[in-house]
Order: sequence, then C-alpha cells, then structure tokens
Amino acid sequence: MIRLTITDGVAEIVLDAPEKLNSLDPTAVAELSAAYDEAAAAGVRALLLRGEGRAFCAGRDISGVDPREDDVIGYLEGLIEPLMKKMSEFPAPTFAVATGACLGVGLGLLIATDVVYVAESAKIGSPFANLGATLDSGGHALFFERLGAHRTLDLIYTGRLMSGTEAVTAGLFSQVLPDDEVLAAAQQAASKAAIGATQAFLASKRLVADLRDQRIGLWASMSDENRAQAALCDTSDYREGFASFQEKRRPNFTGKA
Repeated sequence: MIRLTITDGVAEIVLDAPEKLNSLDPTAVAELSAAYDEAAAAGVRALLLRGEGRAFCAGRDISGVDPREDDVIGYLEGLIEPLMKKMSEFPAPTFAVATGACLGVGLGLLIATDVVYVAESAKIGSPFANLGATLDSGGHALFFERLGAHRTLDLIYTGRLMSGTEAVTAGLFSQVLPDDEVLAAAQQAASKAAIGATQAFLASKRLVADLRDQRIGLWASMSDENRAQAALCDTSDYREGFASFQEKRRPNFTGKA
C-alpha cells in the first residue's frame, strides 16, 4: 500500500492502492506514518509524496465502515491528526503531487506538506454533502483562510469540486501544471531542495509555521527572522554560501547544522 524509496537524499513515498483511489484505512495510515519515520531516520534532505494511478488520495477508506459503530475520533484525532503533524514537522523540505481526487484525508495530506504541485485535472473540494458528513482533516481552516466564508460554504453545501487550475488560482497550493508534467516538475524541485541549504530551509519552515499557527504579526516575525539568521551564521552552509558568492562559484551545501 505504501512504498518508500530513497535516492540521492530524496525520499519518495507512494500511496499505492490505485484500485481504490489510494483511500486510506487505519493500516495504511500506520504504514504512511512509519514511512515518514523511516525517511527522517535516514536523514533525507527532501521528501516527495504522490499517489499511484489516477488519483492522489480520495480520502478515508469507508468501504468496510459501519456508520453505527464508526470510531470517528479514533480515526481522525487518533490517527490522522498525529500523522499530519508529523508530516508538517518533517525535518526537511516536503513536496506533494496532487493528481485526480484529492479529497478529505487526501486534502489533509496536502495541507500538511510544504509545497504542493497540482495537476490541471486535479479535483479538490468537499465531497461530503452526499455522505451526511462534514469536511475534515483541516479543510475548513485551509478553505476559510484562502477563500473566505462564502466560497468555503458554497463548496461545502454544493459538493462542487475545484479543478487544479482553479485551486492554485485561488491560492490554495503552489503551482498548477499539465498532467503529464506535474510529477517530473515536483521531482526536480525536490532534487534541487535536497542539495540546498537545508538548515536555512528549515528556519523558513519554522517561521512560516509560526505565522500560520501562532498568528504572530510583522514585527514579531521580523524579530524571529533576525534570530534565525543569527543562528544560521554558525552553520557550515552559511559560510559556504558566502564563500561561493565571493569566489564566484556554485555552492556545495551539506545541509548540516
């Protein structure tokens, strides 16, 4: 169900259940969490997440769920929320490829990823109107922050799905690309990040997370930036970056603290 490969400092994690649009049952969630742990332990300097087949992830696998006995809290709060936090805090830049259905938990996986490249034909929104359920996995926060209350509730009430182009135009994710180009573009970006100044990237990742989660203002963020920059002065990559600029050559970053 979940495949992990590591090549040249880049971990690629694949949701590999195309016959069910890569929907996730509790076992698959546990496997996905373990894959992130393994990639972190290997010290990779970038990570790429994608789905096999025509969808990224259609959400939770409810094929065998009895709604009268459904442990929603156990699945969402006990499994998905810890997984998303682990993904968000991964100690390297992370990328995802959004193709086909990106719904429910699948949308949550994208929310927890640093950079999302979206195929033009991707389908993003809230499909829960026909299930008697509500949007989960952080979807309300993402849509409200980027789309506002009216557009958020319009998507939820109607069940209309946005195309990849519409989602990126609305500011939900990073870039939209033709379906046959999106994977290669994301792989290239991850490979480039893997030879970059990892500690500087992680500093920016923490700064952005604080802006998102703590809602700190301009001056507080500037103060945090100043301290992050000062801390980076002690890294080998900072010294290498300055030396390569002064010597007019390409830098050779190691990513080490």
